[in-house]
Amino acid sequence: MDAWQQGLRNHTKDHRYYEIVADTLGFDCRAFVLEDSSGRVLATQPFFFVEQDLVVTAPAWIQAPVGFVRRAFPSFLRLKMLMLGCAAGEGSLVRTEGPAALVEALRATVLKAARAFGAKLVVWKDFPSGERTALKSLRSGPAGTRYVQIASMPATRMNFDFATFDEYLERRLSRVTRKSVRRKYKVLADAPPITMTVTNTLGEEMDEALALYEQVFARSSLQFERLNREFLRQLSARLPERVRYFLWRQEGRLVAFSLCLVHDGAIYDEYLGLDYRIALDLHLYFVTFRDVLTWALSQGLKSYCSTPLSYDPKFHLGFDLAPLDLYFALPWPWMNVLAQPFMRYMSPTRAEPVLASFANASEMEPAM
Repeated sequence: MDAWQQGLRNHTKDHRYYEIVADTLGFDCRAFVLEDSSGRVLATQPFFFVEQDLVVTAPAWIQAPVGFVRRAFPSFLRLKMLMLGCAAGEGSLVRTEGPAALVEALRATVLKAARAFGAKLVVWKDFPSGERTALKSLRSGPAGTRYVQIASMPATRMNFDFATFDEYLERRLSRVTRKSVRRKYKVLADAPPITMTVTNTLGEEMDEALALYEQVFARSSLQFERLNREFLRQLSARLPERVRYFLWRQEGRLVAFSLCLVHDGAIYDEYLGLDYRIALDLHLYFVTFRDVLTWALSQGLKSYCSTPLSYDPKFHLGFDLAPLDLYFALPWPWMNVLAQPFMRYMSPTRAEPVLASFANASEMEPAM
C-alpha cells in the first residue's frame, strides 16, 4: 500500500521494520486505514494488542490495594490493551497529509474498535514529544472520549559537538566522571584483549548474540518485546542498509552484542547483550558505548540515540532526554471519566528518580 510506505518513508523504523515486528515477535498487529469519500487511502495507523500489568510502575499506595485484590482475582488490572504505535519502538503517526486530521478521525473510532475487540484500555504508545501538537486533540473534547497524557520512559540522545572519543571525554564529562570512566577502561589492561567487529548479518553468531541479549533481558525490570532468531534474520534480509550488529569477543568468545540502526546521520542503539560472567568486572557497558560512539564518529554521523532505561550511566555520560508520551483512555465513556484521575499517576517515570537530574527533565511533562 503506497500510503503505508510513503507515510513512514522518512522514519528510521520504516514500513519494513513494522512488518518485521508483525511477522516475527508474536504480537497481534493490525492497522486502521483512513480513506476519503472516493476510497483513496489518506493514512494508515498501526496498532496491536497486548496484555499488560497496568500498575507495574504505579506508586506503592496504588500497588498495595491492587495486590490485595489480586489474591482473589489474579487478573485484576492485568488488561488486554489496544496500543497504537510500534510494538518494538516509539510510536509514529503514519500519514501522508495533515496529522491533526488523522488523530481527530481516529479519536473515537479507536475506542469503538477497542470495545469490539474486547480491549479494556487504549494506549497511544511512546509517541515523541515532537508529535504533541498533532496529538493535542486527544486531551480535549467530551470527557468520555478524552485521553490522559502522561510521560513514558524517555529515550536519550547525544548530539556530537566533538570529533574523537578523547575530545568527548574532555568536553562533555565533568572532571569527576571523566576520571571514573577512565578508571573503568584501565581495568581492561589487565584482561585479555577485547576486539570489536561490525556487520549487518549475524550468521553463525546469531545464537551466541541472542544468549547475551537474554541475559540483559532477564535483568530488566520492565519487559515488553522479546527478540528471537527470526527477528534478527529478517532485519538483515530486509533492512541491510540500516541494521548494524556490533560484536565484541574475548579469547574467541562473544562477550557483548549491540543491535543498532543507522539512518539520517544518527545511530540508534536499540538492544544490548552482555556476558555477565565478566560484564561487571570489565565494565562492558562502558566498553560498548565507547566503541559504538567511536565507530559513529568515524562514519561521519551526527548523533547517538539510545532506547529507554539505564538512565544513571546515561546521565553521567552526558546524554539528554528524548521525551516520549503515553495517551490513555478506557473504551467506555462513563468508566473513562471515573478513571482519569487515577491514570494521571501511572507514569512509569516515577520508578526512575534519576530522570529529574537530566538538564532537560522538564521537557518530559507536557504543558497543561
